[in-house]
Amino acid sequence: AELPPPYTAIASPDASGVPVINCRVCQSLINLDGKLHQHVVKCTVCNEATPIKNPPSGKKYVRCQCNCLLICKDTSRKIGCPRPNCRRIITLGPVMLIPEEQPAQPALPVQPDGTRVVCGHCGNTFLWMELRFNTLAKCPHCKKISSVGSALPRRRCCAYITIGMICIFIGVGLTVGTQDFARRFHATYVSWAVAYLLGLICLIRACYWGAIKVSYPEHNFA
Repeated sequence: AELPPPYTAIASPDASGVPVINCRVCQSLINLDGKLHQHVVKCTVCNEATPIKNPPSGKKYVRCQCNCLLICKDTSRKIGCPRPNCRRIITLGPVMLIPEEQPAQPALPVQPDGTRVVCGHCGNTFLWMELRFNTLAKCPHCKKISSVGSALPRRRCCAYITIGMICIFIGVGLTVGTQDFARRFHATYVSWAVAYLLGLICLIRACYWGAIKVSYPEHNFA
């Protein structure tokens, strides 16, 4: 990961006497006339933000790899990039105490802890922060749910099939064994219906887990 670019707290005037500053992304000149009261200014060339002042009290600047400038609490350890096409999770290093007269330096993003997972629906890669497999994950690209690893859906499918078949066998046993009793007490039919209904629900859940998409880990940073 590239280090977040530094910034100049005091802008220098250009040849015409107008204060300007270099964009810390594309290095284009940014006119600061009438903007010196702001903390950050936006470049008209690349549309990225560049700080011109220290961050507000209790805040700090962090620049994502996609060049998005973020402002977060100086005690934050993890922040997420809000851009829809990025969504990176940035893990920040320990907070550094910086003298007040010096420009505040952005925290250094380090390699994130987690696993890169290839989505079983859209094929895109996303970062999954859980440090264990056999769980469900929501892809930030297609917004669909998939299982990280195939062990969880296989185990759940077998469990629901087993429970569903047991409930159906119980229903069949009640139907055969209590026919005469049910003719006198019609409430017995309710127990038959409950057993068959539970068995059907379990078999439907088994079909769900058997058909769920599986996402596979690509690389583990942990």
